[in-house]
Order: sequence, then structure tokens, then C-alpha cells
Amino acid sequence: MMRQSAVRAWDESEADVERAREIPEPCTMILFGASGDLSGRKLVPALFRLFQEGLLPAEFTLVGTALVPMGHEGFRSRMRTAVEQALGAGGVDPAVWNAFARGLYYVPLDISSVGDYARLGGLLERVEVERRTRGNRLFYLAVSPALFGDVVERLGEAGLTRSDARRWSRIVVEKPFGTDLPSARQLNTRLRRHFDESRIYRMDHYLGKEMVQNLLVLRLANGIFDPLWNRRHIDHVQVTCAEPLGVEGRGGYYEQAGVVRDMIQNHAFQVLSLIAMEPPASLEPEAVRDEKVRVLESARPFTPERIRAECVRGQYGPGLIAGAPVSGYRQEPGVSPTSGVETYAMLTMRFDNPRWAGVPFYVRSGKRMKERLTEVVVQFKEGRENLFGAGQRERMSANQLIIRIQPHESVTLRVAMKAPGRAVRVRDMDMSCFYAASHEGPPPEAYERLLLDGMLGVSTLYTREDMVERAWELVTPVLDAWSHTGAEPNYAAGTWGPADASRLLERQGHAWNGA
Repeated sequence: MMRQSAVRAWDESEADVERAREIPEPCTMILFGASGDLSGRKLVPALFRLFQEGLLPAEFTLVGTALVPMGHEGFRSRMRTAVEQALGAGGVDPAVWNAFARGLYYVPLDISSVGDYARLGGLLERVEVERRTRGNRLFYLAVSPALFGDVVERLGEAGLTRSDARRWSRIVVEKPFGTDLPSARQLNTRLRRHFDESRIYRMDHYLGKEMVQNLLVLRLANGIFDPLWNRRHIDHVQVTCAEPLGVEGRGGYYEQAGVVRDMIQNHAFQVLSLIAMEPPASLEPEAVRDEKVRVLESARPFTPERIRAECVRGQYGPGLIAGAPVSGYRQEPGVSPTSGVETYAMLTMRFDNPRWAGVPFYVRSGKRMKERLTEVVVQFKEGRENLFGAGQRERMSANQLIIRIQPHESVTLRVAMKAPGRAVRVRDMDMSCFYAASHEGPPPEAYERLLLDGMLGVSTLYTREDMVERAWELVTPVLDAWSHTGAEPNYAAGTWGPADASRLLERQGHAWNGA
């Protein structure tokens, strides 16, 4: 009944379709860290695409702030260069750019300077009148996570965070949200002093990816999957977030983070929660986010015994990527030559609830892996009988649903089929739907969807306070256990990770997809 009500709400209201056409109210976005890589490479190009597609109001205004001395015209010139690099010069219509650029402003700002916030406030008051943005403000923190709390405190002290019946203000905070459970709780406390929870938008860009958004549609809008989405029919689930890149000059950051903090606690758990959650009563933001939290609350805690038996960590050593030699993690700039930080982790998640009792969810993420791959593999149980003989069974796999999130977004159903010929020979066959082939043009960038939702006040694809803290609660015992002994280089760059991870699955009668 809950699944039916969720699908019926989707069908009757067509909320997602209407939201895609909805244009937000006039507003000013205040971008902290406007001179940084994220702003130039992702955020401003995404805003320009939205403007170019008619999804932002003509009054939309962007005020950039950073330490770099710059005027309004310098900022406009710099952002045009960034947008042309992202979209190509042919992707920027000069007339549209001129209309967009009229709403770009810049003020140099030292995060610790009270006077600079006063100047920011003065500029906001002026442009809000000139641009007729109705006093609506979206603050976006594209700065170092260590500065999140300080920025919010200074904004509040300067009186810039006000919100009432006539105007709204919201804040978007990039990941990582804390480095552990105490720091996440402390940051939540500082944010709530000046913004209530409904106005706090914690960004995880994975949730803006088209195939991540498709997970619920695939589950709830297809009658062939929903009845099978439980322990009676599913043997196990694999979630993989792999990349061939190393730390790419971020050795100092990675030495403090590691892959559990950098990927599993946020990106991987977001995907996992959408796969394992109960169907929500509706597609309203809080209904969806409630179920995501509930399923993580049912996750079995990691005891020392479970960590030893069901978790694997690793660190990449020298190897080959695309045929070219690359160094090991300990040889990367900014990394200690004796570092024990993990660049690979695999956690076996178990949910103690009626739907999933006994079903393992293998979650892995790693750097310097064989290829870039984010996918979910749902492996179904084998049939009770095999009419085609043991020899045929050896040439078949269990049915699998493979959801490729990146690259080349696709959905594949692996089934048994008869091979051509007179004899009855059964083989695996993939029935695939490639997302790009079924739509004109590339799918929207994740930041486009998320920025638009932030302006519309739609929080479904943003992370709520309780989910952030629950995710940290789950991984803290693993981080604590692994902090006592460092990871050793135990997989070569360009492979699929430590052999121990494959052996762990083999002991349970499973194997990684594609292994």
C-alpha cells in the first residue's frame, strides 16, 4: 500500500515534471569562495546553463566573494573565461551572456573581518533594490570545510541571515560535513544558531546525478522489481565507487581524510540508502528523507569482530593506469612516506529489518582502481531447480540488475537465454538501456539540479542533519579501529583493490561483478 501511494502521488501530481519547469523567485546567490576551482569549473557554468535554458528569473543575481582583490568587471571577465572553458566558446551565446553578466557582482572578503561583512551587506542592499530580487538570499559555502562555522557565525552577527514571511534566506554547505561525529554535531549546532533546519541545505553532488535520481523510479515505477525487492529474492547487493585517479595534488587533505571519510560516509551511503530504504508514503522531501534515515538506523553496528571479519582496507602501491606507470600513495606529494591512510575500503553493511535480514550489502570505494566506475549490482537468488543440467548451470550467472551511475549511465538486466543453434545451450545475456541513447543531448549536470532545487526550496536531494550524524555513527567504530594500525600498500594501482576483498566475498559464495 505504501508503494502504491507513493507511485500514485507521483502519477497524479507529476510533481517532478512540474518542478523541472518551475522558475524560482528572484533571488541573490552569495558565493563564498568565488575565485576557487569549484566555482569556476562547476558552479558558475551550471548557473549560466540554467539561465540560458530559461530556468532562472531575469533578476537572478550572483555576488561572489573571496580574498582575491577584484572588481565587478574583473569578476565578470573571469567567469566568462571559466564558462567558455566548461562549455566551449560555441556554447556561450553572447547576448545571453551579457544578460547573465549584468547580474554578476564581486566584493573582496576576509572571512574573519567584521568590516568586510558590513561591506557585503551594503552591496546586497543596493543590488537587491537595483535587481529587484525581493530580498531573497541563497548563501553558498564553496570554501574550506574548516571555515564553514566561522562564515555562518559572521553572517549571523552581521544580520545578513534574516528570513520572514516576505523574504527567505537559505544556506548551502558543501561536503565534507565534519570529519567525525563530534565535529559534525558541533557544525550542526553552529548552523542552527542562525538558520533553522528547513533553511540548511547540505550538498552531496552525487544526489544530483541523473541515475541516482532514477533509483527510486526504477524501484517504484516498475511492477517487475518492487515485489522482488526483499530478502526472499535478493541474494546480495554490491555498491562500487571506484576511480583511477590518485590524490591529484591533494595529499595533505587525503592524509587527514582517507577514503571512508571522503567517499563512503557520504556518497556511497547516499546511494545505499536509496537502494535499501522502504518506499516513502509520498515523494515530498521529508517523506523521502525520513525513510533514508530509518534504513540507516536499522544498520547493524560495526563491532570489533565484524570489522575484522567483514571489512577490508587497503592502500595503493605503484602500478599501471591505462598502460602508463604511476606512483604509489606514499610517493604522492604531501603524503608521508610511512602513511597508514586507507585509499580503499570495503564495508559489509547489514540491515536488521524484515526486508533485508540476512542480505549483505558490500560497499567499496577506492582510488587508483582499474577504471572509473560507480554502480549498484543487485544479485537475485538462483532458482530452486535447474531443468537444463549442472553443466548448463556452470555457464550461467544468477540474474543481476546492474545500475551504472557513471560513466555511461545505463541499466542492465542479466538473464539466461538460449544460445543460437539446434542444441539447447543456455548462456547469460544482457538487456541494456543506455540513458544517453534514450534522450536528446547530455543529461543535466548534477549541480544544475541541486542549485535550482536550493533556490526553489526543495530539499529532497540535500542531506538532513540526522542522516549526516547517523552516517558518522556507523563509520566511527571502523575509523577508530583502523586508527590503531595503519594501512599497508596491498594493491597495485590499476587493479580492483586488495585481494582480501575478493576473498571475503568468495568465502560467502559471491564474487564482484566483472571479476
